[in-house]
Amino acid sequence: MAHNSCLYAGGVICFGAPSQYDFCMSTPEKPSSQQPAGANTGAPVAAPHSFDETLHRLWRQYGQSVTIGCAAVLLAILARGGWDYFAEQKEQATRQDYAAATTSDKLKGFANDHAGHILAGVARLRLADEAYAAGQGAGAVAAYEAALPMLKDSLLADRARLGLAMAKVQAGLTTDGEAALREFAGQADGAKGLRAEATYHLASLAHTAGRSDDVKKYADQLMQIDAGSPWAQRAQMLRLQAPVVATTPAKVQVGAPTAAEPAIKLNLPAGK
Repeated sequence: MAHNSCLYAGGVICFGAPSQYDFCMSTPEKPSSQQPAGANTGAPVAAPHSFDETLHRLWRQYGQSVTIGCAAVLLAILARGGWDYFAEQKEQATRQDYAAATTSDKLKGFANDHAGHILAGVARLRLADEAYAAGQGAGAVAAYEAALPMLKDSLLADRARLGLAMAKVQAGLTTDGEAALREFAGQADGAKGLRAEATYHLASLAHTAGRSDDVKKYADQLMQIDAGSPWAQRAQMLRLQAPVVATTPAKVQVGAPTAAEPAIKLNLPAGK
C-alpha cells in the first residue's frame, strides 16, 4: 500500500510514494531579495509644496514684473484722466470766449485765437453773413471761404457753401455763383431745406435775367425737392409773373432783400 509522503523538489510539493506521485501542486516562488531597478531604496521622499509655498515662490520670481506692469497701467489711467480733464477745461474756456464775442471785432479776435476749432468756423460764418448783409460781396466771399475748412465735418458746411455761392453772385461773379448753386441744388445728400433755398435763388436769378424757361425748370425742380417748402411756393409765384427784361445782366444785385425774397440768414447763438 502506498504510503503518503511529501516531497519538495524544484518548488513542487508531491504527495504519494517517491516513485509514484499521486498529486502534485506547484507553489509560488519566494520573492527575490533583489529590488527591481528604480524601486524605493528607502531614501526620504519630499512632500509636495503647499499652495502658499508655491505662491510665495512665484512671487519671488515674478513679483517685480507684476508690480511694474500694474504701475504702468495705473499711470496710463491717470494720464488719460488728466488729459481728458485738461481737454474739457480747455473746451469750456473756448465756449466762454465764444459767448463773450458779442461784436464783429471780438468775433475776428476769437476766430484768430482759436483757429482750427469749429467755433472759430462758426465765428467766421457769422462774419461772412454780416458782410453779405452789408452788401460787401468780396468780403463775404473771403469770409465764407475761410469758414468752410473748419466747418467741413459739421452740419454748417452746407450753409457755408450756400452763402459762398450767393456771395459770389453779389460780388459780380454771377456765372461762378450760379454754377455753385446748381451743383449744391443737385446734391442728393445735401440738406433738403438748403437745397430748396438754392434752387429758389436760381429761379429768382433766372427771372431777373428774363429766362422764363429756366424759371419753369427750377420751379419744377423745387417741387421735386420739397413741394411743401415756402421756397417752392415763391418759385411758383415767380413762374406766374411776367419775365423781367434785364437791362444790366453783367451784375445781378441780390444783396438787398425784399419781403418776397428774404436774404440768406443763419440763426446762430449770439454771445451773451
